[in-house]
Amino acid sequence: MIATGAPMGPFAILDVIGLNTPYNLALAQAKDNPIEEKIAALLKERIDQNEMGLATQKGFYEYPKPVYQNPDFLK
Repeated sequence: MIATGAPMGPFAILDVIGLNTPYNLALAQAKDNPIEEKIAALLKERIDQNEMGLATQKGFYEYPKPVYQNPDFLK
């Protein structure tokens, strides 16, 4: 966020699109890539806990007031 000036970082973006989409992408790549397999497993843990992102009000952050919106978040 600091380097790009973006209003949110990569984990917040994952929350916005929903964790099921990156999970499915990682799962599709997992056959050829052990790193993608680990990513898929980590995302699956959150999905199993109903932490799907913005749609369920919890993912990597909790909504409606995620901590990355705090002005002091990066300090």
